[in-house]
Amino acid sequence: MFIAMNRFRVMPDRTAEFETIWLERESHLTGLPGFVEFHMLRGPVREDHVLYASHTVWASKADFEAWTRSDAFRAAHSRPKTSEREPTYLGGPQFEGFEVFQHITGTSAGEAGSPDR
Repeated sequence: MFIAMNRFRVMPDRTAEFETIWLERESHLTGLPGFVEFHMLRGPVREDHVLYASHTVWASKADFEAWTRSDAFRAAHSRPKTSEREPTYLGGPQFEGFEVFQHITGTSAGEAGSPDR
């Protein structure tokens, strides 16, 4: 399993615009080989930004890398139309990729969880 994350430092007065862009965009992920799930996370509020992170789970790093070379990737990452004023976020997104070496899932009440390796 592979998890791909991007962190975005969004200016406090631009969070509604940022969230609307994500909620209205076409993701191009559904049905791709190895795609498991996607989450867009809203994190802590700081003085100069609100932290957001996209979190995509893939069956393997190879599946993620194939996605980054695809037409679907280019379509999903084409520039959205934003207002002409200040940028929506500080700097560019910061990518972080993680290979999962331990995975523990939730179980029914009363059952012990077991790690997937």
